Amino acid sequence: MTDTAPRPTLEAVAARAGVSRATVSRVVNGGDGVREPLVERVRRAVEELGYVPNQAARSLVTRRHDAVAVVIAEPEARVFADPFFALQLRGISKELTAHDNQLVLLLTEGRDDHARVARYLAGGHVDGALVFSLHLDDPLPGLIQGAGVPTVFGGRPGWSDGRAAATGPTVYVDSDNRGGARDAVRHLASLGRTRIAHITGPLDQTSAADRLDGYRDVMGDADPGLVAESDFTPAGGERAMRALLDRRPGLDALFAANDLTAAGALRVLRERGLRVPEDVAVVGFDDMLPVAEQTDPPLTTVRQDIEEMGRLMARLLLRRLDRPGGGTGPRATDEDGPGGTPAPPDGPDEAGAGVVLPTTLVRRTSA
Repeated sequence: MTDTAPRPTLEAVAARAGVSRATVSRVVNGGDGVREPLVERVRRAVEELGYVPNQAARSLVTRRHDAVAVVIAEPEARVFADPFFALQLRGISKELTAHDNQLVLLLTEGRDDHARVARYLAGGHVDGALVFSLHLDDPLPGLIQGAGVPTVFGGRPGWSDGRAAATGPTVYVDSDNRGGARDAVRHLASLGRTRIAHITGPLDQTSAADRLDGYRDVMGDADPGLVAESDFTPAGGERAMRALLDRRPGLDALFAANDLTAAGALRVLRERGLRVPEDVAVVGFDDMLPVAEQTDPPLTTVRQDIEEMGRLMARLLLRRLDRPGGGTGPRATDEDGPGGTPAPPDGPDEAGAGVVLPTTLVRRTSA
């Protein structure tokens, strides 16, 4: 049997650095008020001894778990098939990793999972939650608010003012879905297209509803037969495109609510012998490069910075957690000086606010 060397302790680090145990605790746990020369001595001692903080003990001091739940209100099959979620998760992961936080992914296959997610969040395993892909009748916001977990939402929440008050302050990150949709349809109109169709996303999600509103802003009282509801998937785009061509065979342009929908629609247009863009010009939404650059022809689309949305969501949540009363417990103090209090950062305040990122039309061959 091989003997295992004992793990270095906080006391051993303090002895090596020549400071108090409390000073080591403050440096290791990110506390303020320790003079820089002492900080450097502690860090050298930590490195020399190979000291690894005990997370459970650290949590008792900081009241932080350095873990954030990412809750996606979609089934597993949808999440792992749609590159939108991969891009947003990549942005979130980069930001959390940069701040030494762990990402805990929680998916909801159905309504039965909502209570499970709420119980996990209420159990004190994470410091906060990032929640996206909500639907209008989704109970998750209320359940999360009941769990008492600081939260930032991805996408503009769609509930009424009364519900917003009931679920507490609402901080969210979104793209200019309506403005981007207007740009897409105006571009198609500038090409001389007059029978512009629209395949929507699921209209119980605010992004899809906002894109439909942007289409209507430009088209006014367009023929309702030129609008088909879908679900942000390639298969949904195929079904909707077939339905549109069956009832409005003379359409000459299409604005699809996302790139995956557009990819499905392009396949149907080829099946029907229609040329893109000569017969039907097509514009998508997202500019997900694995999709937009590989369609036939390459897709003109509205770009939203999906990865940056994820990073910003994580950044705003971490700022909330670092505010007094925002989820961070009291810092330890010792003889080296009083603990500092982080200043409130720029960005949405706790009264409830959102950040809306701009969109850009990216022109390729399809329109």
